[in-house]
Amino acid sequence: IRKFVDGLDHGKFQVLYLSDSKLTPRHFYKGLLEQLGAESKFYRGDAKRQLHREIELMRGIHGIQPVVVVDESHLLDREMLEEVRFLLNFKMDAQSPMALILVGQSELWDRLRLQSYAAIRQRIDIQFKLNHYDRAQVDQYVSRHLEYAEVDQQIFSDGALEEIHRFSGGTPRLINKVCTHSLLYGAQNGRRIIDDHMIKHVIQGELT
Repeated sequence: IRKFVDGLDHGKFQVLYLSDSKLTPRHFYKGLLEQLGAESKFYRGDAKRQLHREIELMRGIHGIQPVVVVDESHLLDREMLEEVRFLLNFKMDAQSPMALILVGQSELWDRLRLQSYAAIRQRIDIQFKLNHYDRAQVDQYVSRHLEYAEVDQQIFSDGALEEIHRFSGGTPRLINKVCTHSLLYGAQNGRRIIDDHMIKHVIQGELT
């Protein structure tokens, strides 16, 4: 998300970011309006119309396109997802009021593929899935983190990287987790190289 936002022309786009596992329609409009510098009306319908007016002003007067990013979207309930569909019903579909980006784990798309969510799914123009890393990419991912931390030597053995890949399945968050725990374990025990035996010990003792 950060890389995407950094690549936008901020003279043409304004990013509005929300991340709330218990996001309700009212709080959705309130959060967006507050980021636009407006005080939200109390009732949902009033807040929705208020948001549409603010967006029309942004687009018509300032020539700025709002980009709304809703993170952790796999945790949104049905009411909130339905509100997304209603929000995009704007001027009889003559134009889209904003670019709306739903970001979430794979459970989000699993839900949207259900027939009961067909009306929402049909409004999604582009979908993109980040695949899990393969073995070579895990090596590159760990090496890049070490490089960023200004480490100029090999810390994880080939066997350790193999175990990290096996445990994480190539999921970055799990790679981060097992590497962090292993580095802490290695530091506590005065080890300069993390091998496969240490990775197994950490996984069995702390992560399973």
